[in-house]
Amino acid sequence: MHSDSPALVTLADIRAAAQRIDDLVLRTPVIEVPHPEDPDRTLLCKAESLQPTGAFKLRGAYNAIVQVIDTARENGIVAQSSGNHARAVAWVARRLGLDAVIVMPEAAPQPKIDAVRALGARVDVVPNSQRDERAAQLVTERGSAHIPPYDDERIIAGQGTIGLELLEQVTDVEVILVPISGGGLISGIATAVKSLRPEVKVIGVEPELAADAQQSLRSGERATWDVLDTYRTIADGLRTPSLGERTWPHVRRYVDDIVTVSEEQILDAVRHLAIAGRLVAEPSGAVTTAAWLTQELPAGKTVAIISGGSTDPTLLARILESPRL
Repeated sequence: MHSDSPALVTLADIRAAAQRIDDLVLRTPVIEVPHPEDPDRTLLCKAESLQPTGAFKLRGAYNAIVQVIDTARENGIVAQSSGNHARAVAWVARRLGLDAVIVMPEAAPQPKIDAVRALGARVDVVPNSQRDERAAQLVTERGSAHIPPYDDERIIAGQGTIGLELLEQVTDVEVILVPISGGGLISGIATAVKSLRPEVKVIGVEPELAADAQQSLRSGERATWDVLDTYRTIADGLRTPSLGERTWPHVRRYVDDIVTVSEEQILDAVRHLAIAGRLVAEPSGAVTTAAWLTQELPAGKTVAIISGGSTDPTLLARILESPRL
């Protein structure tokens, strides 16, 4: 590690987060999904799509908010997100009686924007490239507590609680597949898993059209892609153009590899999860299943994190009718 790298989240941080969020966050089940060509070969899926807000983001958002609750009560919350983090922040804010402003990019799916507004948060829709800049501006203007989507130690620790649960639920797990974009989810899970079971392989999965994380890990230098490139993927939750300054050191230290999947493979995986696993997964949440179905991966008992299920019903209907859109 470089001497100027941010401090890494610890196992103790993740265990503290688990206690902090236990009253609102669901301990999600692990569901067995058969391979379409070999019913004896199965994938274990940790269904974070079943969280009250439809995605894993509730864990990090709640862990962060309760630690800045005084500021949040006085001046509200500001967050930026393409959808799932926005919904999580809005949901927690509603439960705790907090004012929330969420900055969302114009490419965010309309159902996700509508879901955030329905929870009572104010939504500020901006051009895709201005999401982070607008959030920082609002924090300065309002004095609000900032709840970023991934590049924050509190967020990483909250997402890491998935790793703790998983090791208790599947004690003999050997490979864990995790969606990766900004890196908050995989940073937390990998920290928890490698701290307790260093022999377990943690593999990130991202779209070919937004493969900045794979480039970063394999080159050893944090890469940044243009948003015009990353926003091509249908996996709207995985369009972040680079790993975060705080997540990158965790990825570099703990993640074994990152693989990519095509748009067609993602859509096939959404369909397979719905039909074979009775799981509604958004494209971002299905990338891990796509990798299991199509990529060469380390051998052993494998768990895929199904990170979210906030799918546009119209898109889901089209995928179920024909996965080749």
